[in-house]
Amino acid sequence: MTESNENLLDLSVHDFVAAAAAKTPTPGGGSVAGVVAALGVALGEMTLNFTRGKKRFAEHAAYHDHLAERLARARQMFQDLVAEDVQAYQLYQAAQRTDDGPEKDQAVQLATAAAINVPREVTKLALAVLADLKELGGKCNTWLITDLLASAALCVAAARLSDYNVRINVPSVADEAAAKDIHHSSASDLAKAQDLLEQIEAAAKEFLP
Repeated sequence: MTESNENLLDLSVHDFVAAAAAKTPTPGGGSVAGVVAALGVALGEMTLNFTRGKKRFAEHAAYHDHLAERLARARQMFQDLVAEDVQAYQLYQAAQRTDDGPEKDQAVQLATAAAINVPREVTKLALAVLADLKELGGKCNTWLITDLLASAALCVAAARLSDYNVRINVPSVADEAAAKDIHHSSASDLAKAQDLLEQIEAAAKEFLP
């Protein structure tokens, strides 16, 4: 998003890329992470859509129907998190304009919590999607396996971008013990995401030259 109330997701791809390149604070890494994750889910959905209804996969029909709902919901949630990232930055800007004193300190902590919460939610959701992609890997059209892999890779990329955003904001958390716990949890979740990607890649090796 530019600094107006324009909806980022209403922009064309061309305009979104231009907005990300512009000398404006948003869209930044957090917004891009949300879009990347949404695109990742979309590729997973495409893999599923080319599989559903095929006789070869009839035994998985109920699972495919359930997964379609889960992935569609995840894609919408990632898109919602793009807007929440922008709102978190706006909260930070407002905190910086507050006069020095206890009120400002409180506002900064609130803004910091929001700036950390959004990328943490992106990562948690990415982990759920990756677990779904891992299961789908054995129940999908193998001609779409590279799209499944791309889906997983983009979800991990979003988790990595989110970890960067957590790490840059953690030093602003007043509670040192809480900051340490947040940092550790973010790093641990990123490692889990990477491990899931490696499992998905290992299972797909037989289909790749």
